[in-house]
Amino acid sequence: MNNRKSHIFWILLTGLALTGGILIGYYFSFNQGPQITLEEKHKQSKIDNLLDFIEQNYVDEVDTDSIVDEVINEILDKLDPHSIYIPKQESAKVTENMQGNFVGLGVEFIMDRDTFTIQRVIPGSPAAKAGIKAFDQIICIDGDTITSRSIPVDSIVRRLKGSPGTHVKLCVYRPFADSSFIVSIKRQKIPLRSIPAAVMINDTLGYIKIDLFSETTYDEFLSAMKKLKRKGMKALVLDLRGNAGGYLKQANLIADEFLGPGNLIFYTKNKKNNIRKVYATGRGGFEKETLYVLIDENTASASEIIAGALQDNDRAVIIGRRSFGKGLVQEEVRLKDGSMLRITTSRYYTPSGRSIQTPYKKGEKEAYEKQFIERYLSGELYTKDSIHFPDSLKFKTKKGRTVYGGGGIMPDIFVPLSRNYHTDSYHYIVLRKYLDRFLREYALRNYAQLSQMTSDEYVENDTLAESIFRFVMQKTGENPTDFMADKKARFQNLLHALLGRDLFGTDVYYRIRLKTDAMIDSIMAEQKETTTKVP
Repeated sequence: MNNRKSHIFWILLTGLALTGGILIGYYFSFNQGPQITLEEKHKQSKIDNLLDFIEQNYVDEVDTDSIVDEVINEILDKLDPHSIYIPKQESAKVTENMQGNFVGLGVEFIMDRDTFTIQRVIPGSPAAKAGIKAFDQIICIDGDTITSRSIPVDSIVRRLKGSPGTHVKLCVYRPFADSSFIVSIKRQKIPLRSIPAAVMINDTLGYIKIDLFSETTYDEFLSAMKKLKRKGMKALVLDLRGNAGGYLKQANLIADEFLGPGNLIFYTKNKKNNIRKVYATGRGGFEKETLYVLIDENTASASEIIAGALQDNDRAVIIGRRSFGKGLVQEEVRLKDGSMLRITTSRYYTPSGRSIQTPYKKGEKEAYEKQFIERYLSGELYTKDSIHFPDSLKFKTKKGRTVYGGGGIMPDIFVPLSRNYHTDSYHYIVLRKYLDRFLREYALRNYAQLSQMTSDEYVENDTLAESIFRFVMQKTGENPTDFMADKKARFQNLLHALLGRDLFGTDVYYRIRLKTDAMIDSIMAEQKETTTKVP
């Protein structure tokens, strides 16, 4: 692919990713206040009257529900970019994600041609207790064969899910043992982890990754901190990259863990200029230790509240790239048919008084979204000097450092996006639909060796990482020797991590990925510099 084609591809890809990221941000960025239910008014509105007349008298059959959906979206489009409507067919999934659990067996899967193949098993889940392992294949469900048939994936998933306490009978083929067995598994509530990893980077530096703020995030965070402290953690890396937000209360509780009593976390202001301030309580368990926070262009909303609070209180070193810039708070409105609205009711501000909401004009959503694509095209993600803030948006932290409002949190230490990110991403996306199959084939061929390894042995086995890379490259028809050294190191690391995730879980995935993480490298350099300055 020549440079021009690569550039065009990346712009298109970025546009798609931005759209998805914005939607995720919408879904997960609202206040955890009491839910509002719109009650039917005694007096019908003009819209009600019109819909009634159409339903009763219009010459053809009309789906008035779809008309209502269109009208609601049209109204919200006239407001801010983050007030949205969630149709009833999507609301259940959104609620499930935010509640932090679902009812099922506890497996992740892929469809390999026509075969339902287990990719990962959640530790402690009903499937794990029943002996289901990665790479097992589900042949039949409750006596019905599901292979070699055109059965929609959603239909299979519905049969695996169900009510808590009910059973499902599976016929399982285990490729690495060339054997089959039947097992009955009781469905239970399965936690959806919002914290996929809590690991030690070295003897004293811990790492916690938070993907979103669901109802269970704070409890998960406390468990993660307890685990890392037992392992000797004296400093922490809190990774909020790609975190689109979530329940505000959960973000408050986590920020409170790092701030002493009386420190302002944030405040909100509504249309009536009513101000609500939220302060730290002093009950935190990590208020004085060294803290680093990682952010990027997809860090948004509740995660920006944490980053802004810690930066303005001079409590943490913020590392990465300018965050998304969402400073609006939504409340949830549940409609009678099961659909939902997320309506912006206030703006939030960091302790120094910054609004970090990216500027927008009402009714101009498209122009708002284009601003984020411009970040890629302007060079902002590659050079700090490409970012300019007006002096009118200048604020001071508690210790007098200058920070800026008007669109995201600017990190204290800027780490550019790799110049190779575009081509690496293209290479990965083109191969992605084949990688799971190739990695699974490698695992089955080498299962005797892999099954004897501990997770630590797997993470540190560079010879194995090289073997995985060469196998996958040969399967794709590419010559491993054609890779430049730096690109080979990055892609080898990714393949090693992906297979490690399937075999051992997400902690292993992150332990391997962090080895080539530029932001982690910057922390190591910062720690080294700090140490050399100590007399």
